[in-house]
Amino acid sequence: MTRSTQRVVRDAVLAVFWAWFAARLLNDWFGGVLVARGQPFVDPQPIAAAGVALSDTAAALGVVGIPVGWVADLLDSVAFAMTYLPDLAAGMWLTVVLTTLGIVFGLVLAVPLAAARVYGRVTHWVALGVIELIRGTPLLAQLFVLYYALPLSRWFAAVPFVGSGVVPAQAVWVAIVGFTINSAAYQAEYIRGSIEGVDPGQLTAARAVGLSQLEGIRHVVLPQALRFAIPSWTNELVYLVKYSSLASFITVRELYHAAEAAAYDNYAFLDLFLLAAVLYVLLVLSATTTMEWVRKQVAIPGVGGSAGGRASAE
Repeated sequence: MTRSTQRVVRDAVLAVFWAWFAARLLNDWFGGVLVARGQPFVDPQPIAAAGVALSDTAAALGVVGIPVGWVADLLDSVAFAMTYLPDLAAGMWLTVVLTTLGIVFGLVLAVPLAAARVYGRVTHWVALGVIELIRGTPLLAQLFVLYYALPLSRWFAAVPFVGSGVVPAQAVWVAIVGFTINSAAYQAEYIRGSIEGVDPGQLTAARAVGLSQLEGIRHVVLPQALRFAIPSWTNELVYLVKYSSLASFITVRELYHAAEAAAYDNYAFLDLFLLAAVLYVLLVLSATTTMEWVRKQVAIPGVGGSAGGRASAE
């Protein structure tokens, strides 16, 4: 299979995945436009019944019926996935919210932190202290402090519309604050490394044509540094998709929490966690595909980027 064919297959899979996800959310948000809220778009019972019938046939055929048994197992798996995907889709929505807002808000904080690290004097040490404090403590501990030790949850609960309709509840916003702070520390280091990779002579040239140091950083250095940081940024986005599962420890019903809750009802832990793993993989594939598109849009022929990523899992 050629690389272009692989991209076509990948894009087709992602298109089907996101079309289903969007239809699922819109159907449930608007009270069940196509099917009742939380119900599969297609009834899985006939597929499960066909699986049972084929399984009986395979048992009757003995060794010859082994391939028939594989088809029966496949139909059982499809029926199982169709039954529980609506529950997991609701959790996956919060995973997407946590990841997207965490990476975007984190970038907003990371840029001044990185600039302070490279160009500041007193602010260099302040930024360094903040970054090392955040990177040196577990993300789960940070979430616990924000949720249980600080009044953030009460503050968010007092904000109008929080927890009503499609607006997430206060625990989700506390988790977003935690992911934003944590991601900002890592992104700041990625961007700092990229800034230091830009030729210092370019800032000198910018000053020579009349730009202030701040304008030179803003218009000359940062655009290049952010472009160089895209590979590391991609890794950060992938990490956030996976680390969003930690939000379940502060009662956020994201994807992992939804899979675990469903598993406690039917004790099919392996099946449900495998199904959740497939959804996580599709989310990660979507993230890397999106960042690959962004990299191509801002690429300059002959100019490379930096590599990197989190040094260790939390």
